[in-house]
Amino acid sequence: MSQHDLLKGNPNRDRHTGHHLNLAAEHVVDSAGKVVRVKFGKKLTFHDIERYSKLLLANPAFQPTYSEIVDLREVEEVELQSDEFLRLADEIDPFSPSAKRAFVVRTSTQEHAGRMHKVLRTQRNIEIFRSIEAAERWIAI
Repeated sequence: MSQHDLLKGNPNRDRHTGHHLNLAAEHVVDSAGKVVRVKFGKKLTFHDIERYSKLLLANPAFQPTYSEIVDLREVEEVELQSDEFLRLADEIDPFSPSAKRAFVVRTSTQEHAGRMHKVLRTQRNIEIFRSIEAAERWIAI
């Protein structure tokens, strides 16, 4: 996959330089692998996730059935209220119920954020991992 393919549809990177435009979240839609990879920065807010979701829906390469790997390992602060977790799960989430979702965490705060989504979306294929490699193996199965 070329750099252009990785950057295409990723408004978080400048198309010409490849530099990050917003460090709150960066994502790549891998059409060949049918997976979306997203990495959130130090602070995770409702608006960060909502913006990411809108960018995915506007990206012609995105399909709701794709798998997702959510890297939360850099998140130090989760600013989400219970009603916002509900809105994200019920209204904002762009993925279909059949999509596999892997949350990669290193702290209990990050794990709690992933578990909240898993609990609210019980019919979904959501798992939590401690490494990207383990998440990738699960997605590939």
